[in-house]
Amino acid sequence: MRCPPHGPRELGHSGVRVPPLGLGCAPLGNLYRAVAEEQAQDVVRTALAAGARYFDTAPHYGLGLSEERLGRALRGHDRASYTLSTKVGRRLRPLAPGEEAAGEGFVDTPARARAWDFTRDGIRATLEASLERLGVDAVDIVYLHDVEDHLREVYETGFPALAELRAQGTVRAIGFGMNHSGVLARLVADLDVDVVLCAGRWTLLERTAFDDLLPVCARRGTSVVVGGVYNSGLLADPSPGAPYDYAPAPARLLDRARRLAAVCHRFGVPLKAAALRFPFGHPAVAAAVVGAATPRETAENAALFAREIPDELWPTLVARGLLDPDLPLPLNE
Repeated sequence: MRCPPHGPRELGHSGVRVPPLGLGCAPLGNLYRAVAEEQAQDVVRTALAAGARYFDTAPHYGLGLSEERLGRALRGHDRASYTLSTKVGRRLRPLAPGEEAAGEGFVDTPARARAWDFTRDGIRATLEASLERLGVDAVDIVYLHDVEDHLREVYETGFPALAELRAQGTVRAIGFGMNHSGVLARLVADLDVDVVLCAGRWTLLERTAFDDLLPVCARRGTSVVVGGVYNSGLLADPSPGAPYDYAPAPARLLDRARRLAAVCHRFGVPLKAAALRFPFGHPAVAAAVVGAATPRETAENAALFAREIPDELWPTLVARGLLDPDLPLPLNE
């Protein structure tokens, strides 16, 4: 039997350490559905109690609502007892008269609008506003968020501004967060990046990051935080109509997910537990962040992460053609 990854891991050479399981806080910003304030607070309290003490948020999540709720939930907790990351690139501003908020998947949001801003002053102002919403003096990690269409600005001003904040000690670890692993690979190769948050590209169903991003991270000493381990839902519940990357799953992937679930069941392992564990087969992976909209989901993710998984499961998945034979498997440490 293999115990889950244990103990905090350092991100690159930054000195920042994260527990292997963290909470993705997009749902706290009312992603797709409204979450009551008290429920949002309970999600964070449950994560703290379960040891998932790495919290990832962003101004984009609910137009600042996620940061505000997370800040309220963490108030009174020792700042050294948890790790906190947010993002820059989208700067928030008040709505103009007559302007409506663009939810971009978030509902019941504050009266704000987003604007791309990769200038030095914009990066600093975005971070300062996030600190105010979070109610803290500093965050541990700052990611440049969803920059795939803004690379010129990233190279010219965005990343240099973030690197300056790191050099000044304002931020301890810096990097990029997105679901385009090829773009992340290029950025890691070119720049002094501590950590990347890569969503949906290194999962039981998706090996793209293994082919492009993870080799570069291993060579450069850059850590990887994995998001989207359930591929937006298919690996959580492979039933007809299940989503894959936020769209209905193609039939071939639905079939593969069901076959994965069937083999896992033979070993007494929930598919979600296997999906949570799988990314840690690669040594560059430091943590996984998983979103939750209810305390029950938060507790379930923590319990699934703690499940013992027989080593024999993984080579069986390979033998059944459900995992490629060249992939690293999360066997005993």
